[in-house]
Amino acid sequence: MTTFKDRVPYSAIIDRPLLKLPGGARMAVWTIVNVEHWDCTRAMPRAVLPPPMGQPLLPDLPNWSWHEYGMRVGFWRIHECLTRLGVVPTMAVNGIVCESYPRIAEAALEAGWEFMGHGFKQAPMHKLDDQRAAIRRTMEAIATFTGKAPRGWESPGLTETDDTIDILAEEGIEYVADWVLDDQPCRIATKSGSMVSVPYSVETNDIPIFALQNQPSDAMLKRTVDQFEQLYAESESVTRVMAISMHPYLTGAPHRIKYLQKIYEHIMAKPGVVMWTGEQILDWYLTQDSGNAGQQ
Repeated sequence: MTTFKDRVPYSAIIDRPLLKLPGGARMAVWTIVNVEHWDCTRAMPRAVLPPPMGQPLLPDLPNWSWHEYGMRVGFWRIHECLTRLGVVPTMAVNGIVCESYPRIAEAALEAGWEFMGHGFKQAPMHKLDDQRAAIRRTMEAIATFTGKAPRGWESPGLTETDDTIDILAEEGIEYVADWVLDDQPCRIATKSGSMVSVPYSVETNDIPIFALQNQPSDAMLKRTVDQFEQLYAESESVTRVMAISMHPYLTGAPHRIKYLQKIYEHIMAKPGVVMWTGEQILDWYLTQDSGNAGQQ
């Protein structure tokens, strides 16, 4: 059996050939807005309120409504904030969102956001009866809506089985955001060649900060700026890629949105930083690493 570690040979970042960004830039930052469909008839993927007296209840109205607020209101705060700042993000989107929340999908498409596959509905990969069918259904839904199949994939909850990466490669996905193991893109071996991992983060990500660690509203600002400053300093000698990941029901809350704006104002004030999408990072990396395109 091929293990996760078998797929990514160890590589110390200080030992690699230098990667060079265009125009003398030293660092790339990409933004991921996770837009999900939560099935109100099933247990919620996240919960802000525990069940009364410890007894789970379905349907789970308060936690479904918490998420739904993000779709009805929070998304639009994030959309307005990023548009005003000129930031074009990658939207990690459940395929069914193109049907269940077409207003959101239309706004993202009109704004030029990249659509990245994020499962068909919000459910972990290891709980699916047929991963391939779900991946294919997701890609077909996005392609039908946008006219273009997604090139990238982020599994719900970053979950993968031993076979997920092979299936994704076979179905035409070119990069993934599940493997949070580096500050540079790297290659993941698959049965059909190799897949590119674009650096993602569980640190500058509002799920761990707010939903799991219950940090205050300004915590993502401080953590993201601290992370950026360290990576920016290191990028003077070795190019780095940084991810900022958010969800409408968390970062889109009224008490958090002003801190999102401050994050980007800080980052965009620094010279030598490109604000890219996942597929832009992929295309750049392929020009830097073209000699390994067939790596097994």
